Amino acid sequence: MSLALVQSRALLGLQAPPVTVEVHLANGLPSFTLVGLADVEVKEARERVRSALQNAGLEFPHNKRITVNLAPADLPKDSGRFDLPIALGILAASGQIDAARLTGFEFAGELSLSGELRPVRGALATSLALRALPQGVRLVLPPGSAEEAALVPDAQVWRARHLLDVVQQFLPPGTAADGQAPVADDGGWARMQATPLQPGNVHADLADVKGQAAAKRALEIAAAGGHSLLLMGPPGSGKSMLAQRFAGVLPDMTVDEALESAAVASLAGRFALERWAVRPTCSPHHTASAVALVGGGSPPRPGEISLAHHGVLFLDELPEFPRAALEALREPLETGHITIARAAQRAEFPARFQMIAAMNPCPCGYRGAPQRACRCTPDQVARYQAKLSGPLLDRIDLHVEVPALAPQELLSAPAGESTAAIRARVAQARQRATERQGQPNQALQGQAIDAHVLLEPAAAQFLQTAAARLGWSARATHRALKVARTIADLAGAQHTQVAHVAEAMQYRRSLHGG
Repeated sequence: MSLALVQSRALLGLQAPPVTVEVHLANGLPSFTLVGLADVEVKEARERVRSALQNAGLEFPHNKRITVNLAPADLPKDSGRFDLPIALGILAASGQIDAARLTGFEFAGELSLSGELRPVRGALATSLALRALPQGVRLVLPPGSAEEAALVPDAQVWRARHLLDVVQQFLPPGTAADGQAPVADDGGWARMQATPLQPGNVHADLADVKGQAAAKRALEIAAAGGHSLLLMGPPGSGKSMLAQRFAGVLPDMTVDEALESAAVASLAGRFALERWAVRPTCSPHHTASAVALVGGGSPPRPGEISLAHHGVLFLDELPEFPRAALEALREPLETGHITIARAAQRAEFPARFQMIAAMNPCPCGYRGAPQRACRCTPDQVARYQAKLSGPLLDRIDLHVEVPALAPQELLSAPAGESTAAIRARVAQARQRATERQGQPNQALQGQAIDAHVLLEPAAAQFLQTAAARLGWSARATHRALKVARTIADLAGAQHTQVAHVAEAMQYRRSLHGG
């Protein structure tokens, strides 16, 4: 048979659209042509496939005109994931394997020159796309990628270490080697079993942070309601220590949350099995560009906010980030997703993260600190804080001052409350919110705020008066209201009371935008 079809998948955001690899062998001047909007890495497959077939002891049709089409033609294809399906298509078209047996299988994998299979990124996203299909499709992947794809429940994933491991499974009936391994049986072809979800906490303990009771309380509120948090204080006050331990306070991930988070990490080639079901903490440097932070490129790739999906995005030295990068955070903070639109294509990535930001109160960092005098003029302080726009600060729910501790207080203070104790309270508060409204308090929008906040009349009057005096925007008022609802959940109260509103108001008074 001179025509063969092999199924594979491309990557477009978190989507994995199907790709049919069509291979045709014809008489004529020997050549190897690859078409179908293939990127440079895909076109280089011609050399990898030729060498892999020859070094594996298989026949490469040198005397044929080889045409490989990656359909559909208008879908961009990148990376070396099409090496394996192209090689199998050539073998099927030349009769070395049975093309009929390939039905019901999808393949992805990069080939080395010796025929070894190398992992590809996006395996988990591909497996998630197959789960949505009504019929069961079997997926063949290299080591590393197969274990990753098998995390999806009920996925049918096979691992192959070498091209010959795959070829042996699809030999024509009656072939001498049919059903017998062409190489030593070292487990090269194996059905992968799903890895059970075993939540674990690998984060540092919050008990390491001495003092800072107000900041720890703010962390607990932020974790319980899914709120964003801004920590402001002098250098060495413990802002980074608090932020790096925040992910350990969050409740354990559900299976769907773990799959979504791992799928985004897989797209960027950052997923590791030891981080399965562990909430990510992304800490980009303040020199990061807007594209690095929110995503972009061609084809579009996820940024740090998407890699922190269902986890924590820690932005240290917040005013030092480029203005364009900070302003690009506005929509994701509000909606929980980011859409990357380019002239040729459009991709959407999830970005439901919790932002923990840290900053100094002034350029020298010691404004209000008792240990050292601040050298900054009022104009310098105003310009420094003005790097953060009012609309961005409006979208940060909690603004907390982290004062520096005196040496004697630091050395004599006992260990703080452990992460496990705080996480238990956070999990209870999250459960109350989920049972009441099916989502965290931070995600409440529109009429759902009125329906689920359950604000007492006295608390409503108190909030209305305070918001008018402080000049809050409608967004800032609603966010304070959702923080008050979280405080009520932590207290186990059915209704949001004046005390809960008053505490929520204390967390929006640090900066000019509050």
